[in-house]
Amino acid sequence: MAEPVVRIPDAKVVLSTASVYPESTATAFEVAARLGYDGVEVMVWTDPVSQDIEALRRLSDYHRMPVLAVHAPCLLITQRVWSTDPWVKLQRARAAAEKLGASTVVVHPPFRWQRQYARDFVSGIWRMANETDVRFAVENMYPWRYRDREMLAYAPDWDVTKDDYRHFTIDLSHTATSRTDTMAMVDRMGDRLGHVHLADGRGSAKDEHLVPGRGDQPCAELLERLARTGFDGHVVIEVNTRRAMSAAEREADLAEALAFTRLHLASATRIS
Repeated sequence: MAEPVVRIPDAKVVLSTASVYPESTATAFEVAARLGYDGVEVMVWTDPVSQDIEALRRLSDYHRMPVLAVHAPCLLITQRVWSTDPWVKLQRARAAAEKLGASTVVVHPPFRWQRQYARDFVSGIWRMANETDVRFAVENMYPWRYRDREMLAYAPDWDVTKDDYRHFTIDLSHTATSRTDTMAMVDRMGDRLGHVHLADGRGSAKDEHLVPGRGDQPCAELLERLARTGFDGHVVIEVNTRRAMSAAEREADLAEALAFTRLHLASATRIS
């Protein structure tokens, strides 16, 4: 009888600095190092440290925790971070990734009211991707809902698989909010899936970002598929810990998310 062996893919398990909010970017490096994550994804937002490449480099060196991805400032609250020009934001995100040694820039599709940016977005992302070895991984979003009303807030589309990008980010909290068939979206992304934001959700109109395993998304199924197919991108834990009553409770959630991810990335195979 062949004995089962455990095969661990090359994918690294990464902590998004957004996962410690409202704590600081610096706290995220400390927590990631203490819990044994492989690196961090920096969410560039209103925390000045998240915008400062030299400060991030010092944190990375001090905690021996590499910056593996940079999330460009695409949120409503970051409209004035790194310029009001969205292309300048992406240029600065690329420069930060190159200087910090990160392989990926995560970017959201434009808001619909950013008309010129939205009109040129697909071709512009291709142009920028051709200028660097850094991956621009465009992230799936969701329609905004209020009661019985639905607003399409993103352009060209919240479902990024309807457009042609070199690399995609799949976010499982966003698939829950959009009530999308997650694995079907992964199939559409195919070998262009370059980055994963792992979180869970229950289909609420709110973007929940639950700890994996606490919602109804196929988190385990996706991780097991990534293991079987030799996925070499990053799996980023991007969860909401704002309701944690203490630092210890927040760390327990992040430790649980890490353990869940490592468990399901280890796929059993048989050798003859």
